[in-house]
Amino acid sequence: MKKSIFILLFSLIINSIHAQEDKIKIAFAASIELESKFNYSQAISKIMEVYNHNSYEINIRLGWLNYCAGLQKESKQYYEIAMKLMPFSIEAKFGYIYPLTILGEWDNIAFQYQNILKIDPQNSYALYALGMIYYNGKLYEKAHKCFSLLVNLYPFTYNGLNMLAWTNYRLAKYKEAKLLFNKVLLIAPNDSSALEGLALIK
Repeated sequence: MKKSIFILLFSLIINSIHAQEDKIKIAFAASIELESKFNYSQAISKIMEVYNHNSYEINIRLGWLNYCAGLQKESKQYYEIAMKLMPFSIEAKFGYIYPLTILGEWDNIAFQYQNILKIDPQNSYALYALGMIYYNGKLYEKAHKCFSLLVNLYPFTYNGLNMLAWTNYRLAKYKEAKLLFNKVLLIAPNDSSALEGLALIK
């Protein structure tokens, strides 16, 4: 008798789990369809129908949809939950940077790029973006470290070479800057940025 009750309860639990999984799949499919039509508010509503605070997938989806809907504070909150659920998720950190950028939270943005690089030290996008934040903030030594590593990883790529050249120029390393600007011109002949840099050095 007890065994039969246990089997029945187990069967009910499994069926309930499967039913919930089906609801989530249906909600995501409907949400994606609504997003494709730029109907972000209804896309959010569909996901909220199956909201689970402990679901990484649901929270990161809501972070993205709220960002698209212009609800940056709400977007931040959902991305923060996603990051707590999966602390090593790089995609959640990159997603979190979207609303932070709109809100102009540059210190927090730099912190997120630093966290990404702790997990993935060779992440080229994070290196370039963090380097640009340092460069625009006139923190040229820090920018130089980012762009140097980027160029070591991708020695013949425009963005890295050009920004390392400009960073060297700002640090009065004119010989190095000239060499790099000339490399930029191999990739992009007559590039205005590289030509401007060379003209300043002369």
